Amino acid sequence: MDKVKAKKHLGQHFLNDENIAQKIADALTLEGYNKVLEIGPGMGVLTKYLLEKPIETYVIEIDTESVEYLQSHYIKLSNRIISKDFLKYNIKEVFNDEPFAIIGNFPYNISSQIVFRTLEMRDRIPEFSGMFQKEVAERICEKKGTKAYGILSVLTQAFYDTEYLFTVSEHVFTPPPKVKSGVMRMRRKENYKLPCDEKMFFNVVKTAFNQRRKTLRNSLKSFNMSDSLRQDTIFDLRPEQLSVEQFIELTQKIQADGV
Repeated sequence: MDKVKAKKHLGQHFLNDENIAQKIADALTLEGYNKVLEIGPGMGVLTKYLLEKPIETYVIEIDTESVEYLQSHYIKLSNRIISKDFLKYNIKEVFNDEPFAIIGNFPYNISSQIVFRTLEMRDRIPEFSGMFQKEVAERICEKKGTKAYGILSVLTQAFYDTEYLFTVSEHVFTPPPKVKSGVMRMRRKENYKLPCDEKMFFNVVKTAFNQRRKTLRNSLKSFNMSDSLRQDTIFDLRPEQLSVEQFIELTQKIQADGV
């Protein structure tokens, strides 16, 4: 098999710039883990640079044609090709409870879902880096006070330090996407356990941003807060005005109010 044909329904755009592939691979710090999982390797343009590193590289790929290509071109991968859907597969079957990093040129149509899945497994994923649609990479790294700042920004930055690394032109892909791409890195915080109920924190952030034009007093009505708590000045704000720390503080207040 010479080449894999990009499939539109899988959101495939194959990177064909070796320098950029090398830079994405080099974004990994290799600290705190010795295994890495690449999501959606396609024809392995990034994979080959990962295989040069002193870590065990695994790949997960839903496209059977790409799996066949990898099996025939990357003998070093041998039994480390997982022919599954990352969003549905129980990755514990491969890594048990061992830490591993995630990397990839992610399909844009599921990139946010990949991040949310990573957050669910944050206990085992100390590092995450890869390529997204530029706006999504920027959103993950965005700070409070802008329209781009939202659910993805707050939930990610609660547990990880995020860093936008560089922008990638649409012309280095086959076929070229209609948008520019951005590469970012997330490194898990040393103390990533929140000083509040984490499930409630997720709920507060999502509920607030689902009605982002309203003040928190109106958007968080479903939490049935006491009248005295509702007078707190934090409820005069809209969600994009709160930092991650303020969202944690807000969750603590709602939690204490219900005790």
